[in-house]
Amino acid sequence: MLSGLHVSNYILIDSLDITFPEGLVIITGETGAGKSILLGALSLVLGTKADAGTIGPHADHCSVEAVFSVRGDESLLQILRDNDLPCEEDELLLRRVVSKSGRSRSFVNDEPVPVAVLQELGTRLVDIHSQHQTLQLQEGRFRMDALDAYAGNKELRRQSAEAWSACQEAVHALEELRAQRSSLLKERDYNAAQFEQLQRARLREGELEELEAEQQQLSHAEEIKETLCAAEALFEPEDMVSEPLSQRLREAVKLLDKAGRFLPELSPLSQRVESARLELDDIAAEISAANSRTQASPQRLEEVENRLAELYALLKKHGAASVSELIGLRDSLGSALEDTDRLDSREKELEEAVEKAQSHYNAIAGELHSRRLEASAPFAASLEQQLRELELDRAVFTVSLEKTAPGPTGEDNVVFLFSGNGQAPADVSKAASGGELSRIMLSLKAIMARFTQMPTLVFDEIDTGVSGSAADKMGSLVCRMGADMQVFAITHLPQVAAKGSAHYLVSKQGGATSISLLDQDGRVRELARMLSGSTITEAAVANARSLLNT
Repeated sequence: MLSGLHVSNYILIDSLDITFPEGLVIITGETGAGKSILLGALSLVLGTKADAGTIGPHADHCSVEAVFSVRGDESLLQILRDNDLPCEEDELLLRRVVSKSGRSRSFVNDEPVPVAVLQELGTRLVDIHSQHQTLQLQEGRFRMDALDAYAGNKELRRQSAEAWSACQEAVHALEELRAQRSSLLKERDYNAAQFEQLQRARLREGELEELEAEQQQLSHAEEIKETLCAAEALFEPEDMVSEPLSQRLREAVKLLDKAGRFLPELSPLSQRVESARLELDDIAAEISAANSRTQASPQRLEEVENRLAELYALLKKHGAASVSELIGLRDSLGSALEDTDRLDSREKELEEAVEKAQSHYNAIAGELHSRRLEASAPFAASLEQQLRELELDRAVFTVSLEKTAPGPTGEDNVVFLFSGNGQAPADVSKAASGGELSRIMLSLKAIMARFTQMPTLVFDEIDTGVSGSAADKMGSLVCRMGADMQVFAITHLPQVAAKGSAHYLVSKQGGATSISLLDQDGRVRELARMLSGSTITEAAVANARSLLNT
């Protein structure tokens, strides 16, 4: 239940700090005093859209804080645990702060949270029914919620939503696979031709670089051979006159060894010349081997250039920068061709999954329909009896189920039929007057509150269009609801206002809205004002006391 509300700088409320008791709480005040502002502040902290226009004229931000007693409410505690929020056993603190930019910050137990968390908690904490919500009778979802609350279908509704979601996911997966398979089949012949061409090319990593290097060598084979022959001749002269370089170095070693017998410091030179000779012999051998390998081969050059042309053409055709990319494309095309075959078996699996999910959903939807059908007559009888107690003596109320497209809540459309004069009932949104709609909605809320265990219910002038003894009986019904839960009734009817265990007056002083708890004398004066208007008469005071005593 709502145990406290703290508001600062919200529209015309400068500062407000008030506590509320259990049971039926009455809120009254003259038109324009700010009752709707108070309700707006509560709605803000429960997650409605924030607006910079809610900030008071002399402030840069507004703040609304609500304290709820939640002892033993496991569903609320589970929401807190799911969002890693501190869980107090007895108290829950919600806070919303709105800045001039229109942006807001939300807090739960002083921990920052997304506004969606406030909204989720708000749906479990407070049900606000305004005077315009009789329009909900036109909404199939509201009618279904009312009937399902009476039938105790909460768990079945959850299962239905899950089964519908699973069914939709399975259908979506099958549709995606079929679209993918269709696309692959359309491109299969083209992909197969591309794959075959790349497969025949026998692509190999690094081949292009090797061929380009070989092509350079073959293109310049004569020039290379001439250069190597000239270099080789420097080591082994061909004129038969000059001695080979190796032979001359051997002679130099012998001479240095001979001189070294007299000059020992020359011995290292002899060793160095010998090392140089061995290294030069090795170099000469490699030059000779390279010269022998180098052969001009027009045939091989043609083969290399043809292969290069093939690779260059493939690179250009497929917009690839390297042979590696061509290999990747080839493998991808191969996988796509294999996927087409695999998708056939996968499609069968998904078709079976869709059939299984659909069968599961149909079973739950069928059970929901049966339970709704079973509950329709007693639900309608209960509501009809409630309406008769509210002076609709000839009221006829029935519930009809119509087949509709499947969805998260099943395959039913719930229709409320009503007649206020005992004749054939018609659609309630068309057959009921304003006062009748108010009484129907109050009766529905009373039934739903009993079965949904909502801790706090707010009625914002639900008694619009009702007066006299009917208003008194509506007040009695609201009062009975207050015996099991906390009920706020914002009303203009003294017959309703007299029923509450606590009565708060909303007033405007100096342009600012305030709210105060009335004592017994204050309640008498307020009821007398509601009975007689601005001029309070002795008869009105006596009538007010009579209402309170009753």
